[in-house]
Amino acid sequence: MANYNKVILMGNLTRDPQLSYLPSQTPVVEIGLAVNRKWKSQDGQQKEETCFVDCKAFGRQAENINKYFSKGKPILIDGRLQYSAWEDKEGNKRSKHRVVIDRFVFVGGGQGGGGQYSPGQDQQQAPAQAPADQGPPDMPSDEPVQDDFSQGGGDEIPF
Repeated sequence: MANYNKVILMGNLTRDPQLSYLPSQTPVVEIGLAVNRKWKSQDGQQKEETCFVDCKAFGRQAENINKYFSKGKPILIDGRLQYSAWEDKEGNKRSKHRVVIDRFVFVGGGQGGGGQYSPGQDQQQAPAQAPADQGPPDMPSDEPVQDDFSQGGGDEIPF
């Protein structure tokens, strides 16, 4: 039986990141993400809905999200869906789905340049300190990113 669990979302943080530590001293951050969807109804009216998603990240990524993000900031995340079930204090069964973040990308221009930074969970070094009013250091400028599609004739697909 084949299985595949992949979630890619882009939205804005609904609250400041909440950093805590596991008993093993592993950092864990929890964020809320608001993802908007706009469409036109059959009668031509513009409609919008918002999906709120709870997310968490561990290790160096948790520290970086806590350091560089705040309520309202845009983020693109790549992760997996996780199901949790528990019993509350009154004995009621509760459950929840959340996204466990594997990678994230800075989105938007901001003062820091608006490039990307997506540390892996096993990355050992954090980015150097950046002033609080700027994005992370060493981010590309707003210059166009060169990729395989912008090279050569343009009609060839690189796979």
